[in-house]
Amino acid sequence: MTDHLPIIPTHTIGSHAWPAWLFTALEAMQRGEYGPKDWQETQDDAVDTALRDQEDAGVDIVTDGEMRRIGFFTAFFYDHLTGLTERPPQRKVGIPGHDQREGYLAVEALRAPDGLGLVAEFDYLRGRTTRPIKLPVPGPYTLAGRIAPGSVYKDRLEVAYALSDIINAELKALVAAGVRNIQLDEPSYAVHATNPQEFVRLFNQTVDGVDAHISVHLCFGNFVGRPVARRSYRPLFPYILDMNADQFALEFANRELAELDLWKEFPSNKEFAAGLIDVKNYYCETPEEVAARIRAALKVVSPDKLSVTPDCGFSQTARWAVRKKLAAMVEGARIVRRELTGQAG
Repeated sequence: MTDHLPIIPTHTIGSHAWPAWLFTALEAMQRGEYGPKDWQETQDDAVDTALRDQEDAGVDIVTDGEMRRIGFFTAFFYDHLTGLTERPPQRKVGIPGHDQREGYLAVEALRAPDGLGLVAEFDYLRGRTTRPIKLPVPGPYTLAGRIAPGSVYKDRLEVAYALSDIINAELKALVAAGVRNIQLDEPSYAVHATNPQEFVRLFNQTVDGVDAHISVHLCFGNFVGRPVARRSYRPLFPYILDMNADQFALEFANRELAELDLWKEFPSNKEFAAGLIDVKNYYCETPEEVAARIRAALKVVSPDKLSVTPDCGFSQTARWAVRKKLAAMVEGARIVRRELTGQAG
């Protein structure tokens, strides 16, 4: 990371749990009971809540909790794009799943004439905290997953390359605004791990010319607290190490630390953000358990290259559990820091 941080810093992946009042506020807004300023005030308060939870726990690098994004990337980002028409979900009844989510059809070349709205997110957050900030951004292949190419594009990959140009412009605007730490979220790389070399080309185009500390988050999905893929990173290695990313954020806690050894099997000089908090489980880890997981990670990476995160975002986890898990994550890291340095903190 580019900021002054303790050894083995802690950070979140991005999203934070919504407080109960935000759900009821969203319902009121959708019924037309809120004006634009009412909704903006509500979202500002939600960001403040997410930030307070992180700072209360002692998290070293903070985000705005993605509290302005209704869903990981859907309603927020697609509303900034032109050239789309919305399609109904494939299934409307029964157990929630990805096929109940909204989809879109490309009807003309994709554009984002006013950007993706991320500079405004950052501008608000940096006025509310003195801690280092990370800005999470959905990657183009994942963002393309809900867009049918129609007659405009050949396939999903071509849609992704069109989105890559849009995201690249947004990333450069973020850097110009003062962002130093950017995280590209690409769970779809691990979900569709059949063409990793092409993913490398796509990723490198997306971050081309972006002067920031770049992290990439690869997971197996977390819609309503469920993965959506065979949970193995092996098909992506060693190819993804050619991505122009400074840091890789990978999930391990909910897989009982399976595949940690991949990081040793394919050594690199990249930073390793190890997901050591299970966001899909309501068992709340103790600090000692987190410390044990960190010690396991230190068998495959040096302390100066390691940071600790949850497996994924917390948007699908109840807030009471999130607060406990954040506190355990931070204290677990402090335990290991004391062992390594002999100093408190």
